[in-house]
Amino acid sequence: MKKVLITGANSYIGNSFRQWVIENYSSKIQVDAVGTRNGEWEQHSFEEYDTVLHVAGIAHVSTDQSMEDLYYQVNTDLTETIAKKAKKEGVRQFVFMSSMIVYGDASNAQMITQDTEPNPTNFYGNSKLQAEKKLALLEDDKFLVANVRPPMIYGKGSKGNYVKLAQLARKIPFFPSYQNQRSMIHIDNLCEFLALVILYEDRGTFHPQNSEYVCTSDLVSTIGKVNDNHVRGISIFNPLIKPFVHRHMTINKLFGDFVYSKELSVYPHKYIVRDFKESIMLTERGEK
Repeated sequence: MKKVLITGANSYIGNSFRQWVIENYSSKIQVDAVGTRNGEWEQHSFEEYDTVLHVAGIAHVSTDQSMEDLYYQVNTDLTETIAKKAKKEGVRQFVFMSSMIVYGDASNAQMITQDTEPNPTNFYGNSKLQAEKKLALLEDDKFLVANVRPPMIYGKGSKGNYVKLAQLARKIPFFPSYQNQRSMIHIDNLCEFLALVILYEDRGTFHPQNSEYVCTSDLVSTIGKVNDNHVRGISIFNPLIKPFVHRHMTINKLFGDFVYSKELSVYPHKYIVRDFKESIMLTERGEK
């Protein structure tokens, strides 16, 4: 039985992982959670745990310069401090939820491979990257570090860009049929991946993703269809979109390419438990 402590109580990933374990790994993994606000984690002993799953952090990308120091305090410094406590109290493995954003964003217009160097374009991405570097200094044969860099996470109850796009897809009659590719991961696939990383005591840097790349227009169409809204793809706006894909933030988020190579996401154990269509059904309706 692996004993896991989630640092970041009531987070979306943390709550989802706990529920996934209850439903699928109750005989193999036991999960507790502790908050990271108000110093709650400092009063909690880590000595009985095999793994700390650190999901606490500021998750959204902000361009507000006044927020920069807070990002580094939470995403970098707090991560290092909690990892030091984990190591001191004998925890075997530290799993850190990093992000694909350490590589930049869609404005980079790249296929990320094993040879791609991290190149964050904002302080959110850099705060995650700096945390990884701090963890590397703590790692040794008795303290294993697993950095997980997921792409956009979506699922029932998720927040962020998927939710905004889904709100549109449920109402609009048409959407540009512009062709692009994005890496994404459904929350169930991510939770399965995390469970396996913990069970097999993996270390290193990981890039899990769904088995399929997603085109934004296909995503909108599928969400619309699940909600009984037929969204028609139109190409009339495509010539207007193309010049701005790498120059305008909103256009980037919608229509830019940002993918991991399939080879980068190869893992020895199967973690894809939801295909694209089923994942959208689950997200929109809660139906398998």
